[in-house]
Amino acid sequence: MDDNGTSGLAMVLEALGSGLLALVQNILISFWNLAYAVTHPALWLDWSDKEAIMRFVYYGASTEFFFVVFTTFLVLTGVGIWRTGFLWALVRGLEAFSNSVGRFFAWAGLIMVIQQVLIVLTQRVFARPDLSFGLGVGVSLDVSWWSEELKLYNAMVVVFCLAYTFVQGGHVRVDLIYSPVKFGTKKVIDMFGSLFFVLPMATLIWLYSWFFLWRHLIVPNPSASEDLDRLLMKARALRWNVETIGFSPNGFTAYFLFKVLIVLMCGMIFLQGITFFWRSYLEWREGPESEGKYLDYDVLEKGEEPYEHAEL
Repeated sequence: MDDNGTSGLAMVLEALGSGLLALVQNILISFWNLAYAVTHPALWLDWSDKEAIMRFVYYGASTEFFFVVFTTFLVLTGVGIWRTGFLWALVRGLEAFSNSVGRFFAWAGLIMVIQQVLIVLTQRVFARPDLSFGLGVGVSLDVSWWSEELKLYNAMVVVFCLAYTFVQGGHVRVDLIYSPVKFGTKKVIDMFGSLFFVLPMATLIWLYSWFFLWRHLIVPNPSASEDLDRLLMKARALRWNVETIGFSPNGFTAYFLFKVLIVLMCGMIFLQGITFFWRSYLEWREGPESEGKYLDYDVLEKGEEPYEHAEL
């Protein structure tokens, strides 16, 4: 029993040591990988070269890319702990980016309503099977195409307004222990939630959605289980095969855009998770007087307040 227990402990310690060594090695190598990618952009951005496309596909969800992002996060966080003004600048910049993107794409909701009204008028009033738009060059498509395309506007609002809504404090919080605890404890909970829930979730969805996207854009289909050499071999037969199949014969034919939006959503969530971690750390460090510091909240003007007795 003692020998088995000792050997088991030794194996655990050996595994932990190997894992820690691999972590340090990957972090150090990530500096070289980033420098090489920046100084050799043609290897992965020159999409006239089929091998460059495959490199882009591989590295987009690779261990190398993960550690470049992870190391960048560690470096920026370390500098921010040393210089809080630098970290506040990052927080303000990223929150301004989320707010700007969200406020812009929120208008997609209005476009969706206007287009739906035009579809109803076209079908019911003018009894036309198609709808045409254009300035100089007209675009004429079946009404069913425009009807199915409405889902794209809804997806854009969801994807690009997630981080914006988070910054504005608009998401529903499931509050079990958060409200009664002290300010510092709240910030620790926020930092823990960012590091162990938001960021891993965004990373996991990215890893699945990245290859899901590319399997609807190119053939031969890339796989997450294939290494770079295997994908480069496939590059010889690579050709674009963008998904254009709709749910109906004359329906919307650009469903690959929804796959693109899934990837963009993961990126937006990941950036907001990092931003929220940094903000929570800064507010924890500076105390309650810093809560909400530099936050750019939307403000309703006089007369824009919601009607208090409005019923759903």
